[in-house]
This record gives sequence, C-alpha cells and structure tokens, in this order.
Amino acid sequence: MHNIIENPPKISVITPSYNQGRFIEQTIQSVINQGYPNIEYIIIDGGSNDETVEIIKKYEGHIKYWHSKKDKGQGDAINYGFSLATGDILCWLNSDDVYIPGALLTIARQFENIHSPTILFGNCIQFDDKKHKASISDVVSKHAAMDLELCDYIVQPSSFWNRSAWDLAGNINIEYHYAFDWEWFIRAKNKGVILYPINDPLSLYRVHEAHKSGSGDEKRHLELCRIYENKGVAVRNAYNKWDRLRTKYSKLPKLLHASDLAGSSVLKKTIHKIFFRDIDFDVFDHIYRM
Repeated sequence: MHNIIENPPKISVITPSYNQGRFIEQTIQSVINQGYPNIEYIIIDGGSNDETVEIIKKYEGHIKYWHSKKDKGQGDAINYGFSLATGDILCWLNSDDVYIPGALLTIARQFENIHSPTILFGNCIQFDDKKHKASISDVVSKHAAMDLELCDYIVQPSSFWNRSAWDLAGNINIEYHYAFDWEWFIRAKNKGVILYPINDPLSLYRVHEAHKSGSGDEKRHLELCRIYENKGVAVRNAYNKWDRLRTKYSKLPKLLHASDLAGSSVLKKTIHKIFFRDIDFDVFDHIYRM
C-alpha cells in the first residue's frame, strides 16, 4: 500500500482472546495485512485450550508480544495489553472481529490534525453467521441524535483513540464483563474526551452462537442496569421493564424497528404511553435501541 503519511504514527492493536480458534486467524490476518507501516500488535490470550495458541505461533513474527495464561477476564487482558503498548493511537480488536482493508491508514490520516484527547469511531459492518445477513451502522447520525449515556451507539471494533484519551479516561473497569466498553466510553466522555464519528466503515463485527455480548443473559442485563442507574432509578426501572417486554413479546423490537424505518412513531408512542409514563419519550426511544 502506498503510504502518503510522512511519519506514520504507531498504532497499537490489542487482541484479547479466549478459545476463539475458529475465528482468530482471520482477526490476525486482518491486522497484519493492513499494509500499514507502523503497527504494534499485542495478543493477550486467557489460556485457551483450543487451537488458538497454535494459530498465534504461526504469526508470531508479526506480533510484538503475546502470551497465553489465565487472567481475570477480557477487561483485564485489555488493560494488560495497553500497559505494554507504546503506540500513539490505541485500539483493541476482539478475536472474532476483523478490520476492513485500509482501516488503519484511514485512522492515521484522521488523527494527523487531532491533538486533544479524542475517541474517533467509524461505521461497522455487522455480519450474522447464522442468518448470513449483513448490515452497516450509521454512527454519524446516531452521534448527532443520541445520548451515549442512554444508548451505546459506538461500535467498539471501529473505535480508536490517542494516548492522551486513554490516560485521561483510565483503565477498563474489570468489574464489568459484558458492558465494559460502554462504561469506558461514557467515562471518557464525562472526563472531557472528544467523541469524533466518521462515515468510513472500519471493521466487521461478527455475530455467532458463541458471541459473548449475545450470550451473557442475566449477567449482561445486570451490568446494563448498573450503568443505567447512573441516570436515575426511573431509567433503570424502565430498562428492566423493557427487557421483560421484549422477552415476552419477541417480535416487538422488530415491529418497532420496522416502524422507525417507515418513519412512523405511532407504535412507539403507544407503548411509551401505556408502559413508560415515568420517563420521557426520548429516553424510552434510546432504551429500546439497546
């Protein structure tokens, strides 16, 4: 790839991993095949007992550091990786996601004129392994219209930040196992880190049967409640109620999404009026999208 950046900043990519041997080779290849001239790649594996270690060894010439040993979870692995990282730009890529070709060069160009603590995030293609369907996010529109503290619209694998943003926000909170990225984004924003969305698609986010975010069930629900409680008990209770409703009426989220696409808010306003009078309509509009 022709590099038009005179002094390309070092980009540190951390991959936390645990028993993702089915996918991790594609993840690694998507990093080392970027063609970007200044990558620092670190893989922190939590002691996988599948083929993960053998795959990592195939590529260790492209990896600055890796290990495979028990840790305290994904957040702990990410924190350890960043404690070793020396890059100007930081990010993590989970072991079942991939970067789109040219993503790191796009990010480096974007950061050329950014000097304040900043999280830069782009769009992401979401691919459902089981349904063989793909969709793409629209983070620029969501950032303009939505409150990050009510709905996590930043797609983690398409997010990058400069070192000053990491230093200001601090480490991942390892008390969270499912919502630690959202909690970190909120904390960074509240400490003054700039959130900067771009339209470029930067990653592919894979949804599969063993996908962590979709398999946390009650534990994930409790973590989201904990974050929502920062916005008040009424908001937390509303999220609890919505979670029960969408579980009982599984087609309801799809009906609401379809009505949004059609430009109609009648169904949403009706549900709000019947079940969620304790919170503003705009707050419910955020909650249902989580």
